[in-house]
Amino acid sequence: MTEFDAIFIGAGQAGPFLAARMAAMGRKVALIERKYLGGTCVNAGCMPTKTLVASARAAHVARRAADFGVLIDGEIGMDMNAVRARAEKVTLDARHGLETWLAGLDTLSLIYGHARLQDAKTVSVAGTTLTAPQIFLNVGARPVIPDYPGLGGIAYLTSTSIIHLDVLPRHLVVIGGSYIGLEFAQMYRRFGSEVTILERGSHLASREDADISEEIAAILRSDGIAVHTNVTGLSFEKAGDDIEVAMADGAIRASHVLVATGRRPNTDDLGLEAAGVETDQKGYVVVDDRLATNVEGIWALGDCNGRGAFTHTSYNDFEIVAANLLDGADRKVSDRVPAYALYIDPPLGRVGMTEAQARASGRPILVSTRPMRRVGRAVEKAETQGFMKLVADAETRQILGAAILGIEGDEAIHGIIDAMNAKTPYPRLQWSVPIHPTVSELLPTLIADLKSGP
Repeated sequence: MTEFDAIFIGAGQAGPFLAARMAAMGRKVALIERKYLGGTCVNAGCMPTKTLVASARAAHVARRAADFGVLIDGEIGMDMNAVRARAEKVTLDARHGLETWLAGLDTLSLIYGHARLQDAKTVSVAGTTLTAPQIFLNVGARPVIPDYPGLGGIAYLTSTSIIHLDVLPRHLVVIGGSYIGLEFAQMYRRFGSEVTILERGSHLASREDADISEEIAAILRSDGIAVHTNVTGLSFEKAGDDIEVAMADGAIRASHVLVATGRRPNTDDLGLEAAGVETDQKGYVVVDDRLATNVEGIWALGDCNGRGAFTHTSYNDFEIVAANLLDGADRKVSDRVPAYALYIDPPLGRVGMTEAQARASGRPILVSTRPMRRVGRAVEKAETQGFMKLVADAETRQILGAAILGIEGDEAIHGIIDAMNAKTPYPRLQWSVPIHPTVSELLPTLIADLKSGP
């Protein structure tokens, strides 16, 4: 049995950074990874997918070149091998960088293998037994595969496997109208595939306000994507080289099917029960406001704790635990202002409450919206789809939330994120002097237009 000061199971976007901090302090740590360093972000999420999104946007802009007075002879085509290779290089470079960095830490042992808890202080991996007073779980999540009739009999794609696809689907059917499915749907439409989205709910991106969801659907339809909501009775069957996707009201013949119906935590084979670690009905590790589990000396970070499903929330989990354990601070998950982006084009930047959530809270609210067609930067770039929305508390004058669905919305939203974190009353932002021409310059105008509504 080998003794350590701390054991980390999983090398996503939280564990390696906390392990490195401890190693830099001279503590003996073990970092165990089942497959690839970097977790979902590096290997199957942010880095490869946003690289693919960039290729899709390049194709889209090239097809619109004449709108800007740029003449390109011939049709725009795609080299899917080159597209895939570019995404894989970004992933491999990032993974190699992590390996090099971690290998240079004298008191950190990097171990590859499937780790299982034997008890609250003991872990088995690769035929060896390790023990430590502190254990950190950072095991991430994987795609959910629903139990649709016939799905097991076809060669479907997931958000992980589609990244390695080197052919252009003739017709890609996307099962699920949430964030991951929408990004791949638009991406492959711009690569040149026929694309259909099938969503069982009444709206795409259902956690958003209805007006945001409707505008997202309009953006995708303007790209030529078929969008179906309220879909029921899904089943699948091989039809020669194709796949027949049946619904209650008809059927679609597809060449490829992407299943994008959510994710589940990788906690079912870690031996959590042996250590007495509590999970919820969906398998997420139950943690308190400081990310500690119900078992003393065990913490859960990143996607597996159900307190955030993004690289930035996973990294913030590291920051919270490091501050509390190593720096004598008292940081809490509940202090985090929730923010994220949807990387369709134009993107959606989101922070805080939706309008519906704010109204449901019972507080008096103010709302302001502005279409992107009235934003100079969007007009100048001929990208005027979408709109901006701001929600504020009429009594406290605090911003409650915002959505910027439009060109550079994922960047412009950070002015609101910063203001909410600083608890800056919105009237103070109204008198800032932003740079022109930008998307962010409309934030004071958006604030000036705040008004109560129904």
